[in-house]
Amino acid sequence: MSSRRDFLKRGLTLAGAAGALASALAPREAFARAQGGSVRRADRYDDSFIFERKPFTWPGTATLAVWVVPNVEVWRYDSPAGQAISPNDRNIVPDVVNYAWREYGLRVGLWRIADVLDAAGVKATVALNSAVAETHPKAVDEMKRRGWEFMGHGVTNSENLAGLNPDKERAVIQAVLKTIEQSTGRRPRGWLGPSLAETHNTLDILAEEGVDYCGDWNSDDQPYPMKVRKGRMFSIPYCMEINDIPLFIRKGYTGEQYLQSVVDQFDTLYADSAKQPRVLGLPLHPMITGQPLRSRYLERALAHMKKHERVWFATGSEIIDAYQRAMS
Repeated sequence: MSSRRDFLKRGLTLAGAAGALASALAPREAFARAQGGSVRRADRYDDSFIFERKPFTWPGTATLAVWVVPNVEVWRYDSPAGQAISPNDRNIVPDVVNYAWREYGLRVGLWRIADVLDAAGVKATVALNSAVAETHPKAVDEMKRRGWEFMGHGVTNSENLAGLNPDKERAVIQAVLKTIEQSTGRRPRGWLGPSLAETHNTLDILAEEGVDYCGDWNSDDQPYPMKVRKGRMFSIPYCMEINDIPLFIRKGYTGEQYLQSVVDQFDTLYADSAKQPRVLGLPLHPMITGQPLRSRYLERALAHMKKHERVWFATGSEIIDAYQRAMS
C-alpha cells in the first residue's frame, strides 16, 4: 500500500512539474505561433545557402579577402569587469593583476602588432573604444599615421549595450561615433559591440546613425545584407573561431597551436574561395597577441597568407564597398 502511495505521490509531483513547465512555455509558444513558426528567429537577414549564391571576385581577381581587427580598448580601474588573465572570482577592486595586464596592450602590445602589420604591408581595421580617444590621444594619432580604419566599439570594455533601453542605447552609440569622428576626422562606418553584445534595437540604431557594417554576426563566410528599419546594414565575418581570446586565454593554446589554427582557417577558406569568394577576419587583442611570446606567430601566419595569389588584404569598408559593387 505504501508503494502505491509513493507511486501516486511521485506521479502527482511529476504532473505538477510538467504543468508548471507548460505554463512557463505557453507565452513563448504563443509568441512563436504569432511569428508563424515553432522557433523564434532573428529575422535580420534572408535565408541563403552559400552554394546558391551568385559567384563573384574581389578586386584584382582575388577570391579571399582578409581583414585584420585589433581591438583597442580601455577598462575602468574602479570596475572588476573586463578580460582576465587571472581569476577574480570575488570581484576585487582594484583588480590590479588584470587591469595592469590589459594596460600592457596599449602601452606595448599594440605597437608590437603594428610593427608586424607594417612589415607585412597590411592596414588594420581597429575596433576602438571611444574612451581611448580621450585617455590616449597619441595612440589614435599613431594609428591614423598608419592609415588604419576605425570602427565603433563602445565607450570602454567594462560595459556593453546589453539591457539598455532604446533611448539610452542611441545616446551611447551617438556619443561613441561622435567622439571617434572628432578624434580621427572620419565618422566610423563599422561597428563591433563590446563582447559582441547587442539589444533588439542595436542594428536599427546603428543604421540610422550611418553605420553600414557590423562584425557581431558570425553566421557566414561572406558579407550579407541585414534587415533594418531605415538605411542599410551589412554583416561582415569576424571569425570568432580564431579570435585570440578563446584560443589563448580560454583554451590555453600555445603559439604553435594558434598558428596552426589560423593557417587551417586560411587554407580551407582559400580552397573554398575558388568556388565562392570568402572573407577571413583575424581578431586580435594587444594584451594577448601583442605579448613577446605570441607576436611571432602572427608574423608567421601573415607570411603564410601572403604567399598565396588570390588574397586581398583590405579594411572593413573596402570589403563592404567591393561586395556592394559585386552585387549591384
